Amino acid sequence: MAAERLSLGGIRVDLYDAMPSVGRKFLLAGRGGLNLTHSENPAVFVSRYGERRNEIAAWLADFGPQQLRDWVHGLGIETFVGSSGRVFPTEMKAAPLLRAWLRRLRDAGVVFHARHRWAGWQEGGRALRFVTPTGECLVEPAAVVLALGGGSWARLGSDGAWVPLLAERGVGVRRLRPANCGFDVAWSEHMRRRYAGVPVKAVSAALALPDGSVLKRDGEFLVTEQGVEGSLIYALSASLRDTVEATGGATLSLDLAPGRDLARLAGDLALPRGRDSLSNHLRRRAGISGVKSALLHEVAVAADFSSPGRLAAAIKSLPLRLEAPRPLDEAISSAGGVEFTALDPNLMLVSLPGVFCAGEMLDWEAPTGGYLLTACFASGYAAGNGALRWLGTAR
Repeated sequence: MAAERLSLGGIRVDLYDAMPSVGRKFLLAGRGGLNLTHSENPAVFVSRYGERRNEIAAWLADFGPQQLRDWVHGLGIETFVGSSGRVFPTEMKAAPLLRAWLRRLRDAGVVFHARHRWAGWQEGGRALRFVTPTGECLVEPAAVVLALGGGSWARLGSDGAWVPLLAERGVGVRRLRPANCGFDVAWSEHMRRRYAGVPVKAVSAALALPDGSVLKRDGEFLVTEQGVEGSLIYALSASLRDTVEATGGATLSLDLAPGRDLARLAGDLALPRGRDSLSNHLRRRAGISGVKSALLHEVAVAADFSSPGRLAAAIKSLPLRLEAPRPLDEAISSAGGVEFTALDPNLMLVSLPGVFCAGEMLDWEAPTGGYLLTACFASGYAAGNGALRWLGTAR
């Protein structure tokens, strides 16, 4: 996006990518359907960026969800709004959009250089060092936009190798941490062997925060060999991660029967079992079976099964202990990165005039749902325009 803004401004642009082809993480983002953005109202949309909402609001003012959709339509790709409010290309895929975009960029004169891994600056100089299959080369541009990604999915290029390169130039960088990630749970061998890969649907989750408030979400998640992951977990992952870091763990309260009143549930469970086993009784009276029944037996203590009231309370508020976030490279995205105090309003590094930063390498995070991609596009738009302004002043 930064390359497009600069080329539209009449600037010759060379785009260097460490991988054999560009946009590999973009293609991965579209593997299950490319969620471009979200259709909710702007105030709610910008709130999704948490403590960075003010900084990102400035980007979105110039290139927000509607501008992104208009831009996609300009590439000949139609979009639609799904039942959840999420926005997708009609074909759901990332590849047609990427092909159309690259074709337009090449037609505009942007020159692509694959297998060029940035290795910092020439010692004592301004030239950029690139490691290529044929050796090292130096490039000295009038301005540079760095869009180096975060720290997740290293095999696609986002390996965080840029962090020390900027740190040694005095740029403030917050530690990269997993975002939109799964978490470890100390499952029993039975739970791991029997239910890994099984989705837990129609549940609610609540997390008590240090300030006394409670964060609640509805949805579903997946049991894995190591713990839990999926949309419900990702929606809470930033708060879960911060709680784990602060206290050594986090307890997620699961409601396995959302929509069922606690008193009514206790009354239903108090009905005579007759010849029913406990499993059948739970299935018939509480709708608890399969993986939900396994979770209940995995987490609840023996005394919880001693009375209908305690059993109902366990079903409505099952305390699942999460031990740690999964490794950064497994995460969908990352938190941390170049601090906003190191940047001017044009996304130029204060300590390195003419060097701009964009995308996930900046210190922000967002949940899944189109928010990540929208802000990445918007930051590229902002950095490209910032570089244009700087070049105009520097000439």
